[in-house]
Amino acid sequence: MTDTWSTIDRLTDWIAAHHTLPPEQDVLLRVLKLSEEVGEVAEAVIGATGQNPRKGASHTWQDVESELCDVIITAMVALRTLTPDAPDVFAGHLRRVAKRSLEDRM
Repeated sequence: MTDTWSTIDRLTDWIAAHHTLPPEQDVLLRVLKLSEEVGEVAEAVIGATGQNPRKGASHTWQDVESELCDVIITAMVALRTLTPDAPDVFAGHLRRVAKRSLEDRM
């Protein structure tokens, strides 16, 4: 997972180098970017199931996978923007969720 977070750090730095807003606004926009990405997942699911009569089957399930990955990356960048300890924050939260959710199943 270290390589993943190293890549997220590089992406976060790259995005920061291209933004001109004050840091507090930049953080808000990175969090809001998640809504945009989740909307793209919804669009891909609707397209993969052909539920838009005007567009028909406009996406594949591979498109859905790709959009879900974009959501994960965007969330990781947003978390990294909020804290330099993002890997530890995420790992700790994942442990708590797993314990709470899987405790009875272990």
